[in-house]
This record gives sequence, structure tokens and C-alpha cells, in this order.
Amino acid sequence: MLLALLPSFAVLSCKKELNVGNPNQPTIDQNVTTETGLIALTLGGVYSNGIGNGNLGWLGNSYTSLPYGYSELLGDMLSAEAANQIVNIINIPDSYKLTPGGASEVNDAPMRAVIRTNNSRPSTAQGINAFYYHWVANYSLNNACNTVLSLVDAVSYTGNAAVKKNTIRAFCYFWKGWAYANLGSQYYAALISDAPSATNGDYKLHDDIIVESNANFKKASDILTAIPAGDADYTSVLGQLIPSFTQVGNGGILTTDMWKRNINTMLARNILVNRLSPFVNNNPSASITGSSMTAISAGDWTNILTLASDGIRKGDKVFTARSASVNGFMSAGSGSVSAQSTGPSSPATFKIGERFIQNFKTGDKRFANNFAVGPYAMIATFSTRYNQIDGGNGLPGVYVYGNKSVGEYEAYLAGSYEENALMLAEANIRTGNIETGLGFVDDVRNYMGAGIAAVKGTGLDLPKALSELVRERRVALVYRGLSYFDSRRWGWIYDVSKGGGAYGQTVVDGATVYTNATINYNFLDYWDVPADEFDFNPATGAVAIKNPN
Repeated sequence: MLLALLPSFAVLSCKKELNVGNPNQPTIDQNVTTETGLIALTLGGVYSNGIGNGNLGWLGNSYTSLPYGYSELLGDMLSAEAANQIVNIINIPDSYKLTPGGASEVNDAPMRAVIRTNNSRPSTAQGINAFYYHWVANYSLNNACNTVLSLVDAVSYTGNAAVKKNTIRAFCYFWKGWAYANLGSQYYAALISDAPSATNGDYKLHDDIIVESNANFKKASDILTAIPAGDADYTSVLGQLIPSFTQVGNGGILTTDMWKRNINTMLARNILVNRLSPFVNNNPSASITGSSMTAISAGDWTNILTLASDGIRKGDKVFTARSASVNGFMSAGSGSVSAQSTGPSSPATFKIGERFIQNFKTGDKRFANNFAVGPYAMIATFSTRYNQIDGGNGLPGVYVYGNKSVGEYEAYLAGSYEENALMLAEANIRTGNIETGLGFVDDVRNYMGAGIAAVKGTGLDLPKALSELVRERRVALVYRGLSYFDSRRWGWIYDVSKGGGAYGQTVVDGATVYTNATINYNFLDYWDVPADEFDFNPATGAVAIKNPN
């Protein structure tokens, strides 16, 4: 079975919210002749079969658990000792030095070798092929949207049929854009498939997949422009397409203008996370060799500024995930990387990383509200002194990083105000508007209740301003599937001999805490195509399906 065809099994109509039945029984039953059936199909195809993990059986049960978890592990925000889906070894670096002049400690099983050794169908069957999970989830979602788009004109509607069709189309194109963004940001090559249950061997490079993502986002935005503001049929349909239990907090029914701003944030993200903008060892002019990424240009920064300036604002509704007591797609106890990081380090699946905690500034209320010392989790160089408090310590107005009560934790599926503001911060800092950029850093800290002194107006130079930006992205955007992409574009994941590495890092070794360690990760910057795809669907073109860098 071609992996790209697997999503064709996910097109069951839904009689209950998110209840898509058995994805191994491919049927489109007769109720997909009405708008009610099509809306249910769309809801289930996106949230259950795409964002939920269906029958895949990975660690946790939504895209915000294992796939986001891999990002936090590879970004060295978390560590793990459980062997599920090789989370305990996927972030092992090639080597590290506890002090700048100290001996280099070399690991016997670095990530690059392990992850490629396990890229086989037998390894997938054993649950240890990391390349598999992002791929199958995103192609499942993409194919569900292709199926819905093929049916939009074939069903009957009440009310304003044109508006309802356009709302469903915009929803599908948005999530196709999201899927292609995930694929193009994660894999060296991937496929473009816009017909239901169809595939091809014409693999495209990651940058081409991002182009396809952008095209789908722009289709959604153009459709939304044609829908009258405040249209009742639009509001009704979108209210049914978004799970009701996520329509709280920052989640809810987006106005067309809000939705277009969400799209602009995602378009800005697509540029930012797929361009190399090194900041290694506090050097804004660091150089990386052997990267699969194009260096960011002045034009890229300008485009990011333009898009993010009309991106998500405070108060805008965004696309979120929450747990529910019934008919949900993300469980409260393990459905997100946040939940699996919450509570004592044992038995928590993911351990709070020292490299995460070191980014909190002294007096940051987010640290006081969410983290406690001890007991230690001793895992080779990935030992940690910290635990994440379930529900926080109750400090008013301060962000809570994890809550395992049903419906309480809000996971972000796409963009957020914080991410958009920090893109504006970085783009301004990088284009010479340091004080403006630092103002956005302050805004995010205030928004999350950090309670620390402003950095705008303190006369920071470029390296120090970027250090503030880096610290805040690491702290504010954890658990949102972005940490690895940041480490990659800043150059940290590349071999030290190629200009990479992470410097000034905190490492706990036994009873000793080192605060100036150097870590040489030497990770793959983009993953290879999974064997579950190319074994059945060999390449017909010249594009490599294995990262040559």
C-alpha cells in the first residue's frame, strides 16, 4: 500500500463530531450528498484523521504529541528515557564539551546514524521509524481535503450555497497549506498530490513543497476575500467545521479578516523557518557550510515584515486543539507534548530540559508559575533538575505551560499572536530597527505575564538584541512544533566543523552543573523520505529522496 494512498481510507462520513469510524474500512456512505454529511466528513478528515493519529499508534494521540515532541527533542528543549518511537535517542548529539577547553565526549549512537538505520518498513512496524509519522499524518489530512474538494459541488445546500461552498473550500485549502508547510519544512523532498486517493513518483524538493503550501494558503485567502464580512452562512458553516470544544480561549470562529491574518502569519513562518539565518555563539554573521537551506535575504526579511504586519493580532481567534471528555482528538493526559512533559520527571515521558530552562531570565514569573526543582532525572548528558507543575502555581495573569485536566490546555495548531509578534521582532532587529524589534519582545513577555523589565530602550547592540529574541522564542513558543526549526535556521544543529554547534549551554553531569558547555549536534537538517513511501512509490524524477547534505 502506498503511504500516500493511506489517507484514502480516512474518508468516512461522520454521524458524531470527530467520530470517523475505522479508517481501515474505506467507504463514503450515502449521507455525503448533503451539506451536513460533507461538513462532518471535513471535520473528521481534518481533526481526527489528520491532527488526530487515527490507528497509527504513536506516542500520544494527536499531531501535538509525537510530531511536536520530536521538534522539542531535536531543539533540545526536552529529553526522554522511554524507548517509544526512539524518543530517548533521537536527540543524542555527536559530541559535547562540558567546558570550552575540555575534552570532547563522543556519543556512540548519534542521531544521524540511528534515524537513518531505522528508516525501513520493518522498523515502522516496530514503531521506531521517526520519518514515518509526520508523513502519514499530513498526507492523510491532505487527501481528506482533496476528497472534500471533489465533492463540494456535488452536494445540496440550504441558504447561500455559494458562501457555504466557499467556506468549505477555504477550510480545505488552509489545511492543505498547513500539511504542505509541515512536509516541506520537515522533509528533504515530498510529493504534491491534489486528487483524491492518487499519488505519483514526482518528488519535489522541500522549497517546492513550501511553494505549494503558499499557493494553497493564498487560495484560501482569496476565497475568504470574496465572502461578505459577517455573513451568517459563513459563520454557521465554520462553526460546524471547528470542533465545538476548541471554541474557547484563543480558539473560536474566525472572522474572514482574522482568518486571512492567520494565513499571513503562516506565510511568514514558511519563509522564516526554511531560510538559514545563523546566530551561532552570539555571532549574527556566523557562516554555515553544507546546509540544505537557502540563506535568508534582505528581501525575505522585508516579506516577513509585510506579512507579519498584517498577521495575527491580540484578540484574534486562531486554530487550537483541546482535549474533550468524549469525541475528542487529543487526550488530556498524553495527547500533547505539553501533557507528556507535565508532572514529576518520573513518570513524565518528556523531561524538562536544562537548555530550555536556561532561557528564562531572573524573576520571570512564567518560570515561578510553572517549574519546580527536583527530583533529578539523570539521563546521561540530558539530566535535568526541573519538573513542570500541572496547572501551574496559580500566579494571576501568568501563562501556564501544562494542564492535564480535560479541556484546560490549549495547544496551537498553526500560528499565534506570540509567534507573529516574535517574527516582527526578529525581522526588525535583523533589518536595523533594533528598538522596534525589542518592543515586540517586551510585548510578548507582557502578554504572557512574565513580569520582567523591558529591554526596549536599554541600548542593546545587535548580538545582545538577538540573544533576547532567541531566549524569548525558546520560552514563549515551546510545545508548538517550532523549536527544531529555530535551532536549524540559527545554525545550531550543524556540525561544529561546518560552523554550527550550540555554545554557552547548561549541562548537568552527575552533581555538577556546567553553564558553558558546547554541544555538537550534527543533526539532519531535513529528513529523508520514509521507506514506507519510496519502497512502493519509487522516484520517477531526478530529485533526491535522501538528504545529500
